Amino acid sequence: MQKRPTIYDVAAAAGVNPSTVSRAFSRPGRVSDKTAAHIHAVAQAMGYRAEAVFRAPSTRHTQLLALAVSDVTNPFFFSIIRGAENEATARGYQLLLADTQESQTREQALFDRSLDKVDGLLVASSRISDTGLRAAARKVPTVVMNRVVTGLPSVIADNGRAMRRALEHLASLGHRRVAYVSGPEASWANGSRYRAFREGCYELDLIDQRVGPVAPTVKGGASVTDTLRDNGATAAVCFNDLTAIGVIRRAKELGWSVPGDLSVVGFDNTFASDLVSPSLTTVAAPLSELSRRATALVITMIQRPSTPPVEPQILPIQLIVRESSGEPG
Repeated sequence: MQKRPTIYDVAAAAGVNPSTVSRAFSRPGRVSDKTAAHIHAVAQAMGYRAEAVFRAPSTRHTQLLALAVSDVTNPFFFSIIRGAENEATARGYQLLLADTQESQTREQALFDRSLDKVDGLLVASSRISDTGLRAAARKVPTVVMNRVVTGLPSVIADNGRAMRRALEHLASLGHRRVAYVSGPEASWANGSRYRAFREGCYELDLIDQRVGPVAPTVKGGASVTDTLRDNGATAAVCFNDLTAIGVIRRAKELGWSVPGDLSVVGFDNTFASDLVSPSLTTVAAPLSELSRRATALVITMIQRPSTPPVEPQILPIQLIVRESSGEPG
């Protein structure tokens, strides 16, 4: 009686490790399509049959997209989520939302456990490394928002021009000593904005300072407000609206006038920026359009597999001037 081929026989014939053969049958999403197809062809030719875990590679799409955001409680993501959801629904897809809570570990765990269940991945304000994002993109079509990763398609706001507009506005009001309230160190947008801040201050002959990094929250902004005044800054550009609101609240607790003693500028133009008192001067990016474009792009990559575009799509910004910025007192 002919001996039944084993997983080790298939691995030897296919030129791969036995663990790769096991994944090809039990977890096909963890093996490239080309490798899985090769292994299944070899196994079929040898008459190999896996046990109950055997599953032939499926070509059926799930019509599901995963959207990973770094903090679902941050109002910055409200428009991003809604834009992605609307575009996905219009194109016959459903959106699965995952909150990684500003944690690289949670984000990586999401990728490890979920990518074999979705057709595509949207990542907004990722905190993991470029290498981790490229690894995810090898498993499913992936589009990155608010970050540029070499070799991956991305959609971003024009951070450089946004910062320049904010600094030009403050300089026109007479400010000369300006601080940047820095967000998370793992944030690509934070690094991009700080570089633009340094360059803009140099070109506009402003004295630049940096405080932080802080958590991108109201509490984070409040935690460095005392330092702003101690350093003599008359204006602060903050990583996002939440940190800016935190600066305003703490400044009022200290008895400072905003904008008389300290002008404050935020980023993102979230709904809260018009509710705080004084209302917040901030940079507005078209967040719904940003996520809509990213979603349309990832669906195109799913439906027409090919080399994706690698040049980032850059969306314009607008400076919204409200009450929190004015002439220094």
